[in-house]
Amino acid sequence: QVQLVESGGGSVQAGDSLKLSCVVSGRTISRCAMGWFRQAPGKEREFVAAISWTGVGTYYRDSVKGRFTISRDNAKNTVYLQMNSLKPEDTAVYYCALLYGRVTTVADEYDDWGQGTQVTVSS
Repeated sequence: QVQLVESGGGSVQAGDSLKLSCVVSGRTISRCAMGWFRQAPGKEREFVAAISWTGVGTYYRDSVKGRFTISRDNAKNTVYLQMNSLKPEDTAVYYCALLYGRVTTVADEYDDWGQGTQVTVSS
């Protein structure tokens, strides 16, 4: 059974940084695309960042470009999301997701999901 466990969330001030981690167990991620999504209270889940299985292709929603960086360490079966210059509008539960195929920004195409980690940014 595949499990994704996120960590690294917390409560920070605007302008601070956080690094989220997602550790996958139950299968190797080396041939999987990985994504980060987030959901704020009362809002739909939205795409944040994704990375191809090679790590060469990375994709970001416009509002986080230049501030967030997605990366992966296949040897550790782990994906990361480095978040810099955080803003109050980044407040949400952040989810890690795994896709057995080509990278996409569409949440419905991802196969496995973590439980999420809360990120709260105060002004």
